Amino acid sequence: MDNKFQKNMEDVFDITPMDEEEQPKPEKVDVTSADIETDYKYARGELYELIQKGQVAIEELLDVARSSNHPRAYEVAFQGIKNVADITDKLSDLQKKMKDLGQEEKKGPTTVNNTMFVGSTADLAKMLKQAKNKLEDK
Repeated sequence: MDNKFQKNMEDVFDITPMDEEEQPKPEKVDVTSADIETDYKYARGELYELIQKGQVAIEELLDVARSSNHPRAYEVAFQGIKNVADITDKLSDLQKKMKDLGQEEKKGPTTVNNTMFVGSTADLAKMLKQAKNKLEDK
């Protein structure tokens, strides 16, 4: 069925199929911390700009709603307020993600091996004395 469908699409759009060898392979992108920082600053700037434009638009929408006293105008104004609030949440999420990303890079090994001794204090003292003697012999 796939072959029949593909053939039909080739006929409809008047195209010739590409061989699998001809298809472009996606390139692997190396992401550096400088790229991440640049992207963060760009996204943050865009979110700030959207918030500012949204606030101006809300003021104008509220003026229209007050002058017309139409329920639909108030509905649109409140929807604008909700959108600006959502963008503000996205800005705080972006801050949190960047903070988490910075902490992730600084983390070292997190393996903790806890050892527990089962025995009496006399056994522990005896074991420590033997370990001390072994160290002194070396």
